[in-house]
Amino acid sequence: MTPEDAQTILRENFAPWVQALDLTVLVFDQGRTQVRMPLGDHLSRVGGIVSGQALAALADTSMALATIAQAQIFRPFATTDLHTRFLRPGLGTAILCDARVIRAGRALVFAEAEMTEESSGKLVSTATAAFYAP
Repeated sequence: MTPEDAQTILRENFAPWVQALDLTVLVFDQGRTQVRMPLGDHLSRVGGIVSGQALAALADTSMALATIAQAQIFRPFATTDLHTRFLRPGLGTAILCDARVIRAGRALVFAEAEMTEESSGKLVSTATAAFYAP
């Protein structure tokens, strides 16, 4: 599967509000994804920083795509656990999210993600999640 395949999966299977984040899949490899989220006023909170809700959605979506990349076929994985740590304010033009599967079992898949400012490379947030594989 390719980044273009992942973009199609995102467009056809994710909620409209997730699609409104205008995500671009840059890497879609065996159990790994990199997703770009452009920043704008619609994602900003007081002080002009990216909102935590947008970062959590970026992480969850990127890790879900990583589980699909691991499976090499679209399956509707369900998030069962999501932990997000906000480390510094996210600024700039975009946030990059690198997500990877750390363990894939029969029923549960575990993943982690790091979100960085595109321009500075500074770490903004990290996340871990578990997904149920029906």
